[in-house]
Amino acid sequence: MKALIIFIKNPERGKVKTRLAATLGDDKALEIYKQLLEHTRTICEQVEADRLLYYSNYIERNDAWEGRLFKKFVQTGDDLGARMQTAFEEVFELGYRKVVIIGSDCADLSTDTITAAFQHLEHHDTVIGPSNDGGYYLLGMRQLFTPVFERKQWSTPSVLEDTRVDIENAGLTCYLLPQLTDIDTEEDYRSIVDGQ
Repeated sequence: MKALIIFIKNPERGKVKTRLAATLGDDKALEIYKQLLEHTRTICEQVEADRLLYYSNYIERNDAWEGRLFKKFVQTGDDLGARMQTAFEEVFELGYRKVVIIGSDCADLSTDTITAAFQHLEHHDTVIGPSNDGGYYLLGMRQLFTPVFERKQWSTPSVLEDTRVDIENAGLTCYLLPQLTDIDTEEDYRSIVDGQ
């Protein structure tokens, strides 16, 4: 019983990739985000798990994320931690035993990496995919562990380390996946484009 939670933002001009938009403009930021969504959808379609898609504001019924492949929900909560915790709670209550969450900011993320995360949950309580900015692009667990969602300064360089401390203090095991780049700034975007 494996579940892949995918967090995305509804692709609306001026409401996505605001740090990118600060230097590249709203139109370019939206274009880049749509490319990231397309990449995320493509790799998720190949993951052997149930796929639960959580939109930021409202469900898009007729977008590229087909209803036969993705169960659709809306994120709820006052901050990212609360929204992730609620999603994990809902999914564990459905009876899933391995749950992995990803966002839609990582152009380097692959089907193989997500598959590896589920495999490592065979022998570890949690799995984390570290991102270059001090956060993470993936989080997986075998049972709900709420401290990882609490008392975090989201979108800051301390998130990954604070999360690892929570896990370690609880005596749980954690597997670290390879570090990848989240595209949040123009510098991140250029590094990905130049590396292709």
